[in-house]
Amino acid sequence: MTQKVLVLPGDGIGKEIVAEAVKVINVLKADHGLDLELTYGDIGGAAYDADGHPYPPATQKLAKEADAILLGAVGGYQYDDLPRDVRPERGLLGIRADLELFSNLRPAILMEELADASSLKAEVVAGLDIMIVRELTGGIYFGEPRGIRVLNEGTDKEEKQGYNTLVYKESEIERIAHSAFKIAMKRDKRLCSVGKANVLEVMELWAEVVERVGKEYPEVELSHMYVDNAAMQLVKEPKQFDVMVTGNMFGDILSDAAAMLTGSIGMLPSASLDKNGKGMYEPIHGSAPDIAGKNIANPLATITSVSMMLKYSLGKSELADKIDAAVKSVIQQGMRTADIYVEGVAGTTLVSTSEIGDAVVVALQN
Repeated sequence: MTQKVLVLPGDGIGKEIVAEAVKVINVLKADHGLDLELTYGDIGGAAYDADGHPYPPATQKLAKEADAILLGAVGGYQYDDLPRDVRPERGLLGIRADLELFSNLRPAILMEELADASSLKAEVVAGLDIMIVRELTGGIYFGEPRGIRVLNEGTDKEEKQGYNTLVYKESEIERIAHSAFKIAMKRDKRLCSVGKANVLEVMELWAEVVERVGKEYPEVELSHMYVDNAAMQLVKEPKQFDVMVTGNMFGDILSDAAAMLTGSIGMLPSASLDKNGKGMYEPIHGSAPDIAGKNIANPLATITSVSMMLKYSLGKSELADKIDAAVKSVIQQGMRTADIYVEGVAGTTLVSTSEIGDAVVVALQN
């Protein structure tokens, strides 16, 4: 049966990196029997330019009809002065909420060949393999009330106050905890829950619920860590972690920090899943408008996002393994985009976005 994938290139480098990922999909269709239908839509700034909204009705319809979604990136300097409710990032938040993509999987894996590109010593990061499970549709990014208000209006003490609400229900914590425990069961069976229970009541509830859910997974070793300590430990001794589960904001920050341990944020894919395994797949980096159109962005995170899509939503793990092997082969050949190129490392060559994408295609064809 033909499966449908919605492709949302988005803004900035999104169009360039998604184009390389589509090359890979087309090879799998032509040479490996992948029965996939691609449709295209707009999101973020591109959608605002075309339709006046970052997540327009046409895209909403296509997203609901698709079996999976491949996203590039959203955002750009030219949109910074727009009203907050129509900025590109609202499109990203909108599609996550609309499709209930609550479970965000962000792997941080360091290929041996890229150890020199990490900001940490090779012996600290060699063999790194962490999975961060981030709750994606709740927390402070979605909590109400929120806004900017005026205090003491009309007096000499008048000033603006910004406010957001960090809120989680038990049911929201339970479902992300189950997701994390199930992933831990398939790995090294260690799960660290990250919060800030010493000062935030919502995180106290978080820890309580995760502990309760953990009783259903007696084989998994559960630990708890405050977010500030977790950030420090990621830099100090990252290989102590197997799976980490945390809320929306903390997960956003920690996963980007973990990404840099691997040498570049341009290397890491992500999956955002609903309760049935339908997902949106995207690199964890942003739209990088400063390098858009220069053919220098790293497309490998987008290409490996296709691998995750095949594995988690489309039931094609064998094809996912082929992509992963092809990417590894290209890295072993010494091909490096600017973000992972270290001058003076023997056997490496600086290449463009399209060149490394073409190399992955060749590796898949051989």
